[in-house]
Amino acid sequence: MEPLHPRIRIVWVVRAVLVAAALAVAVAAAQRWLVDSLPSAAAVGVGLLLALVGIAHALLLFTNWGFELQDDALYLERGVVTVVETSVPFVRVQHVDTQFGPIERALGLSSVVVYTAGSRNADVRIPGLTPDRARSLQNTLRDLAVESEAEDAV
Repeated sequence: MEPLHPRIRIVWVVRAVLVAAALAVAVAAAQRWLVDSLPSAAAVGVGLLLALVGIAHALLLFTNWGFELQDDALYLERGVVTVVETSVPFVRVQHVDTQFGPIERALGLSSVVVYTAGSRNADVRIPGLTPDRARSLQNTLRDLAVESEAEDAV
């Protein structure tokens, strides 16, 4: 299994801390509105607890995220509490995008999004790749999809 680039942990940790901070602000606002007093240590405690849980989740997710190109499919394993194993047959690949969000660009990362035939979970995202690896994977997946389409023709 090919792992993600280690810098993806920074993206996930920052996202977890921002969500925890937003929820702590919401708890403080609700407490002030309901009790009509200054926010107490409860809001700070909630924020810190959520941040710690989010950071632990991000670090565990990194260790439990991998993908590989098999003979006839793209295979992905990811998850912490619930592990998800996904196999995308090359013949089902519709198109492949490479995405570079602002945070990812700042960290020298990108993502590959594989769109598949079907309506349920019709796309698979592989985050935390270097731009060169993302382009390489995009080209490889495109070529394998075209190749498998020819083999699967009636």
